[in-house]
Amino acid sequence: MLSQIKSSGLLGVNGVIVTVEIDISRGLPSYSLVGLPDAGIKESKDRVFSAIKNNGFKYPMERITINLAPADLKKEGPAFDLAIALGILSASDQLTWEEPENCLIIGELSLSGEIRSVTGILPMVLAAKNTGIQKILIPYGNRNEAAVVQGVDVIPLRDLNEAVSFLKNELIIDPFKVDLNQLLAQRRDCHGIDFSDIRGQDQAKRALEIAAAGAHNVLLSGPPGAGKSMLAKGFSSILPDLTLDEALEITKIHSISGLLKDNAIMNQRPFRAPHHTISKASLVGGGRIPKPGEVSLAHLGVLFLDELPEFQKSALEVLRQPIEDQEVSISRVNASLTFPASFTLITSMNPCPCGYYTDPSHECICTPQQVRNYQGKISGPLMDRLDIFVEVPSTSYDELQTKPKGETSQSIKKRVDAARERQNERYQDLAIFYNAQLTPRLIERFCRLGSAEQKLMEKVYTKMNLSARGYHRILKLARTIADLDGSETISVAHLSEAIQYRGMPKLP
Repeated sequence: MLSQIKSSGLLGVNGVIVTVEIDISRGLPSYSLVGLPDAGIKESKDRVFSAIKNNGFKYPMERITINLAPADLKKEGPAFDLAIALGILSASDQLTWEEPENCLIIGELSLSGEIRSVTGILPMVLAAKNTGIQKILIPYGNRNEAAVVQGVDVIPLRDLNEAVSFLKNELIIDPFKVDLNQLLAQRRDCHGIDFSDIRGQDQAKRALEIAAAGAHNVLLSGPPGAGKSMLAKGFSSILPDLTLDEALEITKIHSISGLLKDNAIMNQRPFRAPHHTISKASLVGGGRIPKPGEVSLAHLGVLFLDELPEFQKSALEVLRQPIEDQEVSISRVNASLTFPASFTLITSMNPCPCGYYTDPSHECICTPQQVRNYQGKISGPLMDRLDIFVEVPSTSYDELQTKPKGETSQSIKKRVDAARERQNERYQDLAIFYNAQLTPRLIERFCRLGSAEQKLMEKVYTKMNLSARGYHRILKLARTIADLDGSETISVAHLSEAIQYRGMPKLP
C-alpha cells in the first residue's frame, strides 16, 4: 500500500516542502530510501524501526520503499524521521486520518519514540504556510519557535504514541500560541554597556551615532585600553528596535544554524564578534551543503572585528563582496545558495604592533617599517569600503575621575530613530531602508550639493585622492548627518563633518 506525507527540508535560509512517499509491497524484507538523502536520513532506518517497535506498533517485515520528493533536491538531517514512521504506519493500515495533504510533519525520533527538536523549524513552518498547509505537527521542544508564525495551527508533540493518538482523533491537543508583541518587547541588555558608562571619547560616540543612523561601516583606531571594544559593544544599545519582519528574517538564519536554543524569536539585533583566527568559510559561510557564516549571522545587526590586522588577509578579502552586495553567494556541486548579509561592520585596530604609535603618554618601540607593515595588512580596497575612521585616544586619570557622565544610550537612540524614520519616509517607494544602501543613481537624486558644497567636494576629491567609491561614501555619510540634523539639504557643515571621518590611520 502507498502513503504520502508532507514534511519539510531546508534550502539555504528557506524551507522547502518535501513529500515522503512510502510503498509497502510483498517481497523479502528490505528498506530502500531514495531521493538524495544524506547519511543522517539514511540512518533513520534504525531509529524508525526501534521507535515503532518500542511504542507497541508492528513494523512490517516486507519490502519498504521510501522516496523523498522532489528527487533532485539534496536532503539532510533527521527532521523526516516522524514523517517516515507515520507513513509506514499508514501504509501498513495501522493508522488512518483525514486530510493528510493538509498536514506537515516534522521531527526526529529517538529509539524510544520520543520526538526530539530539530533545527530550522521556523523557515519550515513559513514554507508550509506559504503553500497553504494549515496543520503542522512539530517536536514539543520547538513549539515556541514554530508558534511565531501566525495563521497556522502548530501542534507540539512529545512522542510517537501521542502523534498517532492525535491523528486518530483519540487525543485533543490545542494549537500552541505565543504573544509576538510580548516577545519583541522583551529586549535583552546589550552586553550591559551604556554610552553614559564610557567617560570621554565624545568624537567616537558621535561617529558611532552617525554609523547607527545610516548603517555605515566604522574603523576605530587607538592604543590598547582606550575603550575601542567597549564602544563597539555599546553600539548595539543605540540601534533601532527590530520590526517583526526583521526579527523573523534574523530568526530564520539563527534557526537553521541551531543557535536559537530556548528563544522563540530574536528580539535584539545580532552582535557577532568572531576571533581573529576564524577561517574564510566560517566568516562568509560554506561547507559541503553551504551553511551561513558570521556575516549572515550578523544580518541586520553588527559584525565586530577586533584587532583587524590580526585576521588572515584571505579572510578579510572575502568581506569585500558581502559589504558591497549585502549578500553572500556560495556555489557547491550539490547546491548554489545565497544568504543575506546586510550588516554594519565595526572594526578596531591598534596603530602599530606594540599599540602605542599615536599615544603621547607611551613610547612606541616599533620601527617605521613595522608600523607600515602592520597597517599594510589591511588592503586598500577593504579600507575604501569603510565609511568612518575614528582615532580613539587613551583616557587620562582626570577624565576618568572628574569628567561627568555623558549622554545615555537611550537619549542617543532617540536621535537615531528619528533619522531612520526620515530615511524610511524618503525611500518608502524604493527597495532600500537606510543611506548606506544608496546606489550611485540614487545618490544623484537624494544627495544633491549646492554650489558651495560642490566646490568643497572638488577640492577634497583632489587633495585626498579619493576613488569614486570614496566620493560616494562621503556623500552618503553627509546625507546621514543631515538627517540627524533634521535637514533635507546637505550643507557645508554636514559635508565637512563627513569629510573629517575619511582620514585614514596615520603612517610614519
